[in-house]
Amino acid sequence: MLNLGTSADIYLKEGDEFLNKNDLVQASEKYYKAAEEAIKILAIILRLKYIEKEVSKEGWNTRILNDAVFLISEKIDEKIPIYWASALSLITVNLSKEVIEDLKKDIEELVKIADREYNAILEGRGRIP
Repeated sequence: MLNLGTSADIYLKEGDEFLNKNDLVQASEKYYKAAEEAIKILAIILRLKYIEKEVSKEGWNTRILNDAVFLISEKIDEKIPIYWASALSLITVNLSKEVIEDLKKDIEELVKIADREYNAILEGRGRIP
């Protein structure tokens, strides 16, 4: 079974590279982008009609992302809003390296969920027919 990465994985890796260089601002931004991509991937996989309609009218924005988070949590994992809150913390507050490393764990969990759902589709057992 081949597991392919998503755009969220790329941002996660870039975040790790910046964190290793102690560039905390760039690391935080990349981890946030990883979480954002994971939410978008999950919304597409789940075919959330309300989200699809809003995105077609306005494009992705914070309100739509927040709405998607709660709709996804009802269908996949109730911890999704907690993971998303960690992502929001990363881009709204200047945090220490230790705190960023701790919040990164939530981002990694969110990306794992998106990867799992994405790969399930590729293997023919996912939600999109």
